[in-house]
Order: sequence, then C-alpha cells, then structure tokens
Amino acid sequence: MGIFIPIILIVVTSIVIWKSSDGFDVASSYLGRNLSNGVKGATINAISSSMPELLTTVFFLIFLKDAEGFSGGMGTVAGSAVFNAMIIPAFSVLAVYYYGISKTIKISKNVIYRDSFALLISQIALILIIYYEFLSWLGGLILILLYGIYVFYMFYKMPSSISSDYDEEENEGIIQNRVVLFLKLDFYGSIIGNKRLNNNNSIFLLVISLIFIGLSCLLLVKACEMLGKAEYSFLGLNNLKGLDLPISIVAVIIAAAATSVPDTILSIKDARKGNYNDAISNALGSNIFDICFALGLPILLYTIFYGPIVMDPVTLSFSLNVLIVLFILTVFTFLIFISGETIGIAKAVILLVMYAAFIAYIFVFHL
Repeated sequence: MGIFIPIILIVVTSIVIWKSSDGFDVASSYLGRNLSNGVKGATINAISSSMPELLTTVFFLIFLKDAEGFSGGMGTVAGSAVFNAMIIPAFSVLAVYYYGISKTIKISKNVIYRDSFALLISQIALILIIYYEFLSWLGGLILILLYGIYVFYMFYKMPSSISSDYDEEENEGIIQNRVVLFLKLDFYGSIIGNKRLNNNNSIFLLVISLIFIGLSCLLLVKACEMLGKAEYSFLGLNNLKGLDLPISIVAVIIAAAATSVPDTILSIKDARKGNYNDAISNALGSNIFDICFALGLPILLYTIFYGPIVMDPVTLSFSLNVLIVLFILTVFTFLIFISGETIGIAKAVILLVMYAAFIAYIFVFHL
C-alpha cells in the first residue's frame, strides 16, 4: 500500500496539471495571438506549458531546502528537458501519422538553429554555474538574463507586421452548468462560457488555471518526497514504505514526466493543426525556459533570503553528470532535426530509443 498512495497522487496531479494547463494555454494563446509562427511556440506556448516545472522547482526548494531541494528541482528540469526534446517531437510525428494527416513533419531550419543554439548555450551556462558552485543570487540572475536575451532576440527578429491566425475554438460543454464544468476542471467553459475571449476574461482564466497548477505542483512535490523515502506517514497512517530513492532520481523520472504532460498535449495539438514550427519550438523553447527561468528564478529568490546553495559531492556529481548527458543528447537531437528536410517515423523511433537509454542510464549509474 505504501508506494500506491504517492503513485495515485502523482497520477491525479498529472491529470489536474494537464486540465489546468488547457485553460492556461487558451488564455495565453489569446494574449499572444499576434505573435508570428515559431515565436509564439517558443515563448507563449513554452512558458504556459512550463509553469508546472517552474512551480515544482520552487516548491522543491521551499520544502526540502538547500541542496536536496535544488537537486529535486534540477532533476525535474533536466528530466523534463530530455522528455521535451525527444518524446514531444516523436509523439508529434506519431500523432500526425496516426490521424492520417501526414507521414512526416517539416520544420523551419531557422527555428531549429535558433532554439537549439540558445538551448545549448543555456545548458553550458548551467553546467559552469554548478561546476564552479556558483549557486548564488548572481548565478540565478545570469540564467534569467540569458532567457531575457533569447526572448528579446526573437521579438527583435519577428516581422513588424503579421496577421493573427488565432482561432477561438468552440467549447462543447458550454450548455452544461458552470459549476459542473468547473468541477470537471474545464475552466474555459466555466469562466468564458458563451462569451468571446477578451483581455480581461483571458487574464482571469490565466490566474485561475495558474492557481490550480500551483496547488497540483505542491502536491506533486509531496508525492515525490513520499515515494522517495524509506518510510513516511500520510493522513494518520504511519510507517508506510516508499522506494528509498534519492529525491533527485524520483524528480528526474517521475516529476519530470508529470510536469511535461502540458508540453506534450500542446505540441500534439499544434502538430495536428499543421503548426509544426510551433509544435517543435514549444518543446525546445520550454527547455530554454526551464533551464534559464524555472531554475534561475527559484535560485535567485531562494539565495537572496537563505544565502548560496551548498551542494554535497554526491549531489554535485549527479547534477553535473545528468546535465552533461542532457547536453550530449541535445546535440544528437539537433543533428537529427537538421538531417534531411523532414522528421518521419524512423527519426521518431530513434528519439524514443534515446529517451529510453537516458532512463536506463539513470537507473544503472545512479542507483
């Protein structure tokens, strides 16, 4: 019974994060409707779908403190980055193939070069910050500034005059009671209903969705903590058995996959609509956001109040090893993307195998 409680909590939180992120995505997509193709995926879509990683990292640091909390947050971000770079493009290809839309997807090489180079630079920066144990407010600020430069560059290069291709989808459940829709986590139907989206109700929808994402991430962190412990208590039940795993291992596999659900769903939706640039730039842009902002902001805020994060040798070694493997996998993913004109089933399978190899590496070398 011990491990089933946190597993059930993880499944429930994943579902709530996914449903809540739908509302967040609708609102953020409306607010960013005038952004060009590729820029929207790498910014608005990436940020909206990466809120779980940011909030999970914040809660890991708040509740587990210092090195253990950082290792949980870093594990979530690194694992999510691998998931995004390999699972999301692969699933996007499989989705368009399954629905008979296309056998391959074609992506702008400019988008791939732009986002891949920015991602590699952000990974190198994080590796150097951890290697030189520069986990202070300044280290966090450096990561945030890198993301700011990346966003500024995209907006600077974006065409000055573009037409909005935003398409407001009809909500099939608007005839239902709004309370029922809210309980079903259909925030779009319960808040917007038959009304048209505007700036005010989009912002309100954004806030409500963010609150539920935050609560789910808080519970997700608690579930991961319980799963990793040898023994834990829950709602009056004592001496329940966990897996006795380091929180970093639990985070890099379980929390990372749970928080990457919104990215996956969003990219598959974009791919089915034919927005292939947004589908892939969402995955790559999410990784840049995760590394630079979802880690940078919590590091900055935490170290301002509590001082620099001091890592023990084991945590330091794990963090560096995982980030170096992530860097190598990112390079291979980049080469897969730029080889040929399209991404087809064969490349999708290679990406899935690479992700399986990463999980095997975590279990074999870090348990």
